[in-house]
Amino acid sequence: MKNILIIEDEEKVVQILKAYLEKNGYNVRFALNGLVGIKIFKEIKFDLIILDLMLPDISGEDICKVIRETSAVYIFMLTAKGSLEDKIEGLNIGADEYLVKPFSPRELTARVNALFRRFNNLNPSILSLDNGNLVINTEQRSVKVKDVTIMITPNEFDILYTLAINKGIALTREQLINKIFGLDFAGFDRTIDVHIKNLRKKIEENSRNPRYIMTVVKTGYKFGGDNWCIA
Repeated sequence: MKNILIIEDEEKVVQILKAYLEKNGYNVRFALNGLVGIKIFKEIKFDLIILDLMLPDISGEDICKVIRETSAVYIFMLTAKGSLEDKIEGLNIGADEYLVKPFSPRELTARVNALFRRFNNLNPSILSLDNGNLVINTEQRSVKVKDVTIMITPNEFDILYTLAINKGIALTREQLINKIFGLDFAGFDRTIDVHIKNLRKKIEENSRNPRYIMTVVKTGYKFGGDNWCIA
């Protein structure tokens, strides 16, 4: 059973989401403020955190930063802030999905279900590039750069994996979205660009002159690197 933590100060919203998610088989804990949410997060291993940005004691952005110091858990951000700049900022600090209030609890539950289906669709394998300088482990959903495990969000992992198994093939943003998020993706095109930028900072020696995730002008992105093998 997957563990989900809701950090949201509106108790009515919490109870509605909790009811929908538990009906779909999830184990749900919740906190009505940020500090309690952080405390619960540190005590239990969660598979997903649903995080409101506007909390009474500490901002959701700050909570997201605290979580990302130690965990790559999937984070849904809930907010009344719906501008493109707000969404990009949310992705930059480590959010994986961004849902603007008011929203449908049925839609959120559908996204949660789609997320965990996606997690279960990868066949166990280890992709190794450049004589082991970059290693992608699909079973552990982990990435190592020069034998050091890096903190990588679920969306970043899926983008990296999708590009890697299509090595040398240029994929458009739309193709990446469809392969990773599905045709019903409700985000925005620049989602891919933001994740790519963050990925390059983590895996490239020089993010301005990338070796692995390469831009294909007027098309999208493709994967480079040498000595590629699957174990």
